[in-house]
Amino acid sequence: MHEAMLYEKLTDSAVRCDLCAHRCKIRPGKLGVCAVRENRDGTLYTLVYGQSLSAAVDPIEKKPLYHFLPGATAFSIATAGCNFRCLFCQNADISQLSKEGGQRWSRYARDLPPERVVSLAASYGCATIAYTYTEPTIFFEYAYDTARLASQQGIKNIFVTNGFMTPEMLGTIGSDLHAANVDLKAFTDRFYKRLCGGRLQPVLDSIARMHEMGVWVEVTTLLIPGENDDEGELRELAAWLAALNPDVPWHISRFHPDYKMRDHPPTPVGSIHRAVEIGYQAGLHYVYAGNVPGDPNEHTRCPSCDAVAIERHAYRIRNKMVEGNKCPQCGETLAFVTA
Repeated sequence: MHEAMLYEKLTDSAVRCDLCAHRCKIRPGKLGVCAVRENRDGTLYTLVYGQSLSAAVDPIEKKPLYHFLPGATAFSIATAGCNFRCLFCQNADISQLSKEGGQRWSRYARDLPPERVVSLAASYGCATIAYTYTEPTIFFEYAYDTARLASQQGIKNIFVTNGFMTPEMLGTIGSDLHAANVDLKAFTDRFYKRLCGGRLQPVLDSIARMHEMGVWVEVTTLLIPGENDDEGELRELAAWLAALNPDVPWHISRFHPDYKMRDHPPTPVGSIHRAVEIGYQAGLHYVYAGNVPGDPNEHTRCPSCDAVAIERHAYRIRNKMVEGNKCPQCGETLAFVTA
């Protein structure tokens, strides 16, 4: 039991949670959309504080973050729960566990308090801690306390997020959030409402706000055949990112049938290549193919001379030609965060 942050008390012992863009009004004895925040007699509690369902050391490229401390490792943690219900979720076994399994998730959790997370990250030589696998917004109190401790020890903090958060949440974590990969799942409200249980605009607002805060932002779109692969929509999405900042990396990932969308075929690799081309045509400097191991679009190329600066295979660096952030061939400054 841990009292929640960012909520307000209403009449009749109801509360409003101001953590994510759902802004759930929660009656006594009820849960929010995420199913891990509960109103008990007019006080909102998070049920997952320090309750880790997953902890692992990952290459930072797996997040995916290609331009933030390339080659670093991330100590990755997650709890049960999510504020979305994406029908194509590749981590549904833990993200949807709080909704579909009730409190059964607790039998799989282990007590991993913030101090222990930071200690483990340091002992494994991880330069970063990633709040990932599920949605970090819904375990914010846990992430917030961990991030503050990590920052004090020089360890950077990363959110891998759907971006459906409030300005209050981002304002609260402030300078203790250093990088984020945001799933920009599509560029229509119809997709978000029908397949995710959310809305588009709050995600766009979060991306823009994090960028303004100085958080290093990369964006991922899982390309699903017949759902969000329309070329016109992709052009709008890429143009929006380019207008925000052409140095924002865009990862276009290949869909594989999963969870409640097993009736859809995998994304043709040709569709991924076409989306990459659209990203470059829109003016983006760094566009990547994801879930296509060995694809040449996994590499970072200089936007000025097209020389390969970092060569990758399946989210791992095979050859790093760049020193700092200068192109090895023409000397152009590349968009890397190296410290």
